[in-house]
Amino acid sequence: MEPGPKLTLRDVPGIRVGHATDEAGRTGCTVVLTPDGAVAGVDVRGSAPGTRETDLLRPSALVDRVHGLCLAGGSAFGLAAADGVMRYLAERGIGFDAGVRRVPIVPAAILFDLGVGSPEAAPHPDDGYAACLVAEAGDGPLEGRVGAGTGAMVGKLAGMERAEPGGVGSAGVRMPDGSTLAALVVNNAIGNVVRRDGTILAGASLDPGAVTSAADAPHPNTVLVVVATDASLDRGGCRKLAELAHDGIAQAISPPHTLLDGDVAFALSTGRAAAPAGLPALIGLGAAVVEVVRTGVERSVAYPG
Repeated sequence: MEPGPKLTLRDVPGIRVGHATDEAGRTGCTVVLTPDGAVAGVDVRGSAPGTRETDLLRPSALVDRVHGLCLAGGSAFGLAAADGVMRYLAERGIGFDAGVRRVPIVPAAILFDLGVGSPEAAPHPDDGYAACLVAEAGDGPLEGRVGAGTGAMVGKLAGMERAEPGGVGSAGVRMPDGSTLAALVVNNAIGNVVRRDGTILAGASLDPGAVTSAADAPHPNTVLVVVATDASLDRGGCRKLAELAHDGIAQAISPPHTLLDGDVAFALSTGRAAAPAGLPALIGLGAAVVEVVRTGVERSVAYPG
């Protein structure tokens, strides 16, 4: 199923997306809000991840809903941006009822962009809060070199001097049952982005065995993905969508999931539509995930405007 060209993560009912961008420091953060809560899953494939609160997304964990996600540049320093998301949600009384107060559940993941802009620049709690305000307003650009994708670069196996800009891309599709599925991709891969015919869309051609400069001057890398649907799924279903999101990464990026990548995929279900009816519908939803992620990767380096 081909993704609808005009659908993005913002078109999924119950999902809000906003960015905070530091153009001077070449970094930023991206926030996905689910004010009514969303069932969530995660799959971490990269060998150099930076994450927060991902263990609670296991199907056996106590907390069954999240209230937001935070994606950020700044390497591990950027995880602090999630504190601002928690502050925004707590001010509005949104969170897991822990008895004495509500605790917002905000998993987070980061990418490494310290070698692109200022090595001292990283998103902070105020940036996370600012991105929430943008998400609440529902405005601002969604794709391009914004938010967590501000300092993203791709195709670094041949060295940073031959790398090309990455960024944020998003794509979505209406399913036959009327539900909506979409993905947002923040692309900072070490590998090239390849077209469906195998040619390079972004990156540099590389002779076999010539991957030496990446090891000499490593710039850790990451592809971060958020997949969301209003179809009603349990945590096991969300985990499966997160797993399948990595297939979209693998089809669009060569090579994916390397020792220097921190690839992470989240999946969210707002549950505003009915559950997919039967195994064929679930398989169709999974196939659509691969397509929207692949298209999101392509748009992250070839976005309109």
